[in-house]
Amino acid sequence: MTYCVGMRLNKGLVFMSDTRTNAGVDDISQVRKMRSWHVPGERVITLMSAGNLATTQAVVSLLDERTKAPEERQPSILQAPSMFQVATIVGETLRQIVLRYGAEGPAAESIFRASLIVGGQIAGAEPRLFLIYPEGNFIEAGEDNPFFQIGETKYGRPIIVRSYDPAMSFEDAVKLLCVSFDSTIRANAGVDLPIDLKVHERDDFHGVHERRIERDDPYFHNVSHGWAEALGIALAELPDFHF
Repeated sequence: MTYCVGMRLNKGLVFMSDTRTNAGVDDISQVRKMRSWHVPGERVITLMSAGNLATTQAVVSLLDERTKAPEERQPSILQAPSMFQVATIVGETLRQIVLRYGAEGPAAESIFRASLIVGGQIAGAEPRLFLIYPEGNFIEAGEDNPFFQIGETKYGRPIIVRSYDPAMSFEDAVKLLCVSFDSTIRANAGVDLPIDLKVHERDDFHGVHERRIERDDPYFHNVSHGWAEALGIALAELPDFHF
């Protein structure tokens, strides 16, 4: 019941996540799935989550507590010397939570599974983006896999695959992600507005660009309708099929 995308560009990183957690007939709810930590002038870190809500909230709460009272055996992500170490800490925290609440065997463990996207930049290093699996291991975004998705990924993926360009502007990247989310929302009731957006500009540790796109947001509305019209025009211009 979610859709999150983290994208790596030459200019920096872009994150977008929906807020829906339940979509039953009489049980619709929303929860913020994006969390950030910001040390002005030194580091910016963003985490997005999909999966069991209790698990993801426990991971975020534990990470947040350690930023305020770090332990020797449990370092804080604000003390990590690299984004690789940040991903390692987040992955180990996720693994501990899943094992703690899923101690009754593989079947029970699977109930508490979750996936995370974590990215950001530490001063003196490059922006980095990671996909963290429920087991705690992770992979890093690169030229062959410049963006990560978690949750309901299949509906919005073709849009990104066809149009992504690492040299694109933040404005074009946000436009592309809005189309991807609009396609997902139209195809799956488990994903819906509001949508949280965050942009990390390379080497900018003082300003965090973020916005919540609400249901009545005029920009998202225009993108949604403009994309539908453009698809209709493109379809009409394709060669006709002949029997």
